[in-house]
Amino acid sequence: MKIFELKCKAYLKTNIELKNSFDVLSKYLNYSIYQNEIYKNKDTSIKNYCFGNFYPTENDKIYKQNNIYEFVIRSIDEEFITELEKALILNMNNSFLIVLSAIKKEIDQFFIKELYSATPVIVSERKDDNGRQLYWSMDYNGDIEILQNQLQKNLEKKLKLFYPDDRDIMDNFIDKIEIKNQKPQSIYFKTVRNQKEKLVRLIGNKFKIVPKKDDLSQKLAFLSLGVGLGEKSSFGGGFCLGRGA
Repeated sequence: MKIFELKCKAYLKTNIELKNSFDVLSKYLNYSIYQNEIYKNKDTSIKNYCFGNFYPTENDKIYKQNNIYEFVIRSIDEEFITELEKALILNMNNSFLIVLSAIKKEIDQFFIKELYSATPVIVSERKDDNGRQLYWSMDYNGDIEILQNQLQKNLEKKLKLFYPDDRDIMDNFIDKIEIKNQKPQSIYFKTVRNQKEKLVRLIGNKFKIVPKKDDLSQKLAFLSLGVGLGEKSSFGGGFCLGRGA
């Protein structure tokens, strides 16, 4: 298995608050992708990519106008990354940013000793009586087994999509998991309903994960680097960093 990465440099046309940055990047990527005829009519119910936020970070949580920041996009689909590399540069009319460069890199599978989520990992629990989506958190539920099972199911689903001949994975790939935040983390995005703009909050957590050492567990751990851990990777959720042995 390989991961394909784009390291991008972006020039900001205006200030962007941290809470709005995921939405800005998500919309920029989506618009760029769907200008390509290859992807206009493809099933996108399961996303094959993930991305990290702008860096370096700013102490006042405001990314500054006229500054250049980097961000990273990853996928296990080489064709997708190749097409996106071109599409990002052509997307010139965005009111927030311009991508100046996108450098492609291939990453071969390596043994992962630890995984760190750089952006909040989103895990849906259920909807409440009012139809509101509830997300896993220590405050709401705190059941680690439910969390691990949901992370496993999500990765297995993506693995089967891209590697349908792989055998079933019986055991959870996580050996140890540690919550790194004291309170839930958030990703915000804007949507339009009934001609009104609405701010939606996704609630997640940041984790340190020690994967098991067997081949299948390591494959899932590596996969998470390319497609994100948990849900909502196309909104910036679950972007991970891996530490080798």
